[in-house]
Parts: sequence; C-alpha cells; structure tokens
Amino acid sequence: MTSTAAYWDPLWTQGRRYRRLDAVETRLLDEHLGPGRGRPALDIGCGDGALTRHLHHQLGYRTTGIDCSPSALALAAARDCADRPGPLWRCADIGADDLTALPERAYAVITCRLVYRWLDAKGAFVNRVRRLLVPGGVFWVVTEITGRRKDTDPLQGLGISPAEAEILTAGWSVVRTHDLDVLRCYALRP
Repeated sequence: MTSTAAYWDPLWTQGRRYRRLDAVETRLLDEHLGPGRGRPALDIGCGDGALTRHLHHQLGYRTTGIDCSPSALALAAARDCADRPGPLWRCADIGADDLTALPERAYAVITCRLVYRWLDAKGAFVNRVRRLLVPGGVFWVVTEITGRRKDTDPLQGLGISPAEAEILTAGWSVVRTHDLDVLRCYALRP
C-alpha cells in the first residue's frame, strides 16, 4: 500500500520533493474557493504545507494540514513564521485513523492535492470526505490523469483511470474540472 507513512516518510526524509504549487493552479484554487473569512479548511496529504499555508495566509481559512508522514509535517512546520499564527499540523492517515481527533467536526473546504491517485480505497476515502464537508462546501482535488504523458515517459502510469475519476466525481451536485498539462483540478460540491 502506498498511502502509508512507511512508504512516504523515508521519501520526505531523503529530500524527495513534489510538484510545486504554481500561479495557474493557485488562481484556479482561489476562484473556486474564494475568501475563507476564518472558516475551517482541511488539507489532506499536505506534504511540505505550501497549499495549507496558502489557504491559511492568502485566502484566510482557519487551516489544518494533515499528512501520514511525520517528516513532511516537520518540514511544513519549520516553514511557519514566528511573527504570525500559522496553520495547525496533524499527523493522520485519512484512510485509517479516527478523524474525531481533528480540530473541527466539519470543514468548509477540503483539499487533496496529488494524493488521490495513491489511495487504495478511493470510494471509502470520498465517503469520509463527504462526511467532513459542510453543506455548500468545496472538495478541491488535484490529480494526474492517465494517458497524458508520452508513452516513453517512465511516469506515464501515475494518473488516475476513467473509472477512478468516476469514483471521485459520482454523487456530487456540482462537478467543475480544469485541465493543467498532465493534471486535472476538480471542484466538487455536495
């Protein structure tokens, strides 16, 4: 299973870094989420915390970043500024842990960037997110789509299949998508 700390923690410890949050993706995120006005947000699989900090400091959400990797969380927390309150950081596995330990019972925004592809029980994950999302909230997912890389690219198989995309999008009242090269951004509303 690749959604566990045993898989991810050594990669973060060894210095592995992942696709940065860029201006185009940030603009789409900002358009779909809007100002936070202190409402709670949850960033699942927060890694080094770039998206978590953006939600918290730029958009004004009261944000919690969770990751199953203690090394990723240590990196995220180390980037906080001492002069202003930052996001909360929690070590948690969204697929396996008891979510009652989260600081909020429900969230206005839940984000999941570059994580969905790695989850084994995608349907169960989406159902957990639905239970955590307030009515009218937004579930923002960024994931690679299969078949977008050249056949010779060794990372060609990283994307989600059409069936996995269907698991993600089924049952939402609003589904908006935007394509960014090999990635697709999903804005899902109950």
